[in-house]
Amino acid sequence: MIEHLRHMAIFAQVVDEGSFRAAARAIGLAPSRVSETVSDLESFLGVTLLYRTTRKIALTNEGRMFYARAAEMLRCAESGLNELNALSLEPVGALRVSIPAFMSSSRLATAVAEFVRRHPQVAISLTLTDARKDLLEDGFDVNIRAGWLDDSSMMSRKLGEIDRALVAGKGYVASRPAPVHPSEMEDWDWLRYRHRSDYSTFQGPAGETARVLGQARLEVDTIDALYHFACQNLGATILPQHLADRGVAEGHLVRLLPGWQLVPLGYFAVWPDTSRRESLTRLFVRFIADWLDDGHA
Repeated sequence: MIEHLRHMAIFAQVVDEGSFRAAARAIGLAPSRVSETVSDLESFLGVTLLYRTTRKIALTNEGRMFYARAAEMLRCAESGLNELNALSLEPVGALRVSIPAFMSSSRLATAVAEFVRRHPQVAISLTLTDARKDLLEDGFDVNIRAGWLDDSSMMSRKLGEIDRALVAGKGYVASRPAPVHPSEMEDWDWLRYRHRSDYSTFQGPAGETARVLGQARLEVDTIDALYHFACQNLGATILPQHLADRGVAEGHLVRLLPGWQLVPLGYFAVWPDTSRRESLTRLFVRFIADWLDDGHA
């Protein structure tokens, strides 16, 4: 019976993920082993649970009925783990978390490392990407999002703000007159970040504001790429402060318009209000928020 319960859990994972390959990736097994497990379950039950084609899978009528029971079993198991986690001094379980790739060397990533170090019974599967990820469709327990919150049905907690700086490659800056006002940046070459507005808003020393569009010479979808191409002297761009400081310290980048400030980006932890791992999710978010609030380096 225990082995068949495991088979049921793998079958439910296949349905949730939409394919054997995706389920195998989520579980950490070979796709062939996942397929064999579902076939063994079908043989034991004497029914076909899934229609298989080269492109997708679909539930049979029997599979639809059985999946409801398998999903209910998993929900009960998750609820039991949640209740024990709430009582236990040492939390146990697994979480899937996404954070922006550009924060992989930030204090946030250090906070995640500290959480893993302090809770050896918790396994974290961490996805680093600057692309927007959907909590439910992509199967995450917690997303860390920078600068955007667009789903009021989710739980959220602000973790902090990211200061930003306008920079350009040292060689590129040497070829142009130094700007004293944001409007002078309109005819510069710009490196554009695809996930942000085309306009950049600056606040001056006297509280005045200025918006700059600039000419996008190159558009990319990761902050790390922005940093790299700025260091290659292809134009001006806006970087998180920790990356801008690194480029300046290494002699690759120059800070522009230091008297003008960019609005910081808030970053938030977001999770479903019906998370299956509610207590573990909340423990993770609370730890990260408290660790950042305490001002750890």
